[in-house]
Amino acid sequence: MSEAAGDRGTLRLGSRVLVWGTRTFVMGVLNVTPDSFSGDGVANDADALQARIDSLLEAAPDVIDVGGESTRPGGTAVPAEQEIDRIGPALVALRGRAPEMPLSVDTRKAAVARAALDLGAVMVNDVTGGTHDPEILEAAASAGAAFVVTHNRRGAVRRSEIGPHVAAVAYDDLVRDVYRDGERLLERAQVAGIARDRLLFDPGFGFGKSPEQNVDLLREMGALKALGAPLMVGVSRKSFVGYVLELPADQRLEGSLAAAVIAVANGADMVRAHDVEATKRALAMADAIYRPGASPAGGRRDAGFPTLETSA
Repeated sequence: MSEAAGDRGTLRLGSRVLVWGTRTFVMGVLNVTPDSFSGDGVANDADALQARIDSLLEAAPDVIDVGGESTRPGGTAVPAEQEIDRIGPALVALRGRAPEMPLSVDTRKAAVARAALDLGAVMVNDVTGGTHDPEILEAAASAGAAFVVTHNRRGAVRRSEIGPHVAAVAYDDLVRDVYRDGERLLERAQVAGIARDRLLFDPGFGFGKSPEQNVDLLREMGALKALGAPLMVGVSRKSFVGYVLELPADQRLEGSLAAAVIAVANGADMVRAHDVEATKRALAMADAIYRPGASPAGGRRDAGFPTLETSA
């Protein structure tokens, strides 16, 4: 798929169709974990889960991503059965409340992906790009699900006052290496049976990259458009934002929005966010600048700006 074809392509998620290039789409985050790095995990608190679902549905993202295992550096792995127990009630509640809302599952395990797809998810978001459990690619393929291929490399975890983050990882050339790894990961997914137009590529901010490397990658990520896959970017509340601002996760909104807008300037097609309403506003402004003719937040945009009356 050429870059131009990727921009004009579409992705059907249930009854919704995303038309790439028309605007930047937003994936809202629902963490059903007790140890989310972002501090918004609802674990097994039914009231907190309901409140978070209410908040997300009111903000109306384009997709909601449900995760039952923390993927932060140094996070605690959980068995597939426990992960399924966490995400199941959330998926059922979302499907009951908003049957038209496309749902994604944030997991690296095939068993969890299959369970989520059976409960109505239409997308799999794997932070290992299908390398942790290769059967996850086959699970997505057999269900006809969309699949987010995330770039990730192993790196030592470093802990600091702002929270855990990855120490510098060896790259010959950061952007070129991410590009080449991305080519291989996308090809593996296709060989497993996932159609090319069902694949998105995530450069993997926060995964296998130091704070400084994340900043460099964000600055240069426009080169990744040549992969031909829509780019999904997750910068919301990430440790590199905290590293730059010297702030904890719950004080990184402005930095996250700035990073998201820069991602749009460099070709992002979808942004994964914890603060959906604020992100939609920021992206609507970014789209007005970088995607002339875009429809902000999915609304209608009139041609041109209103004529202002001036005094004689």
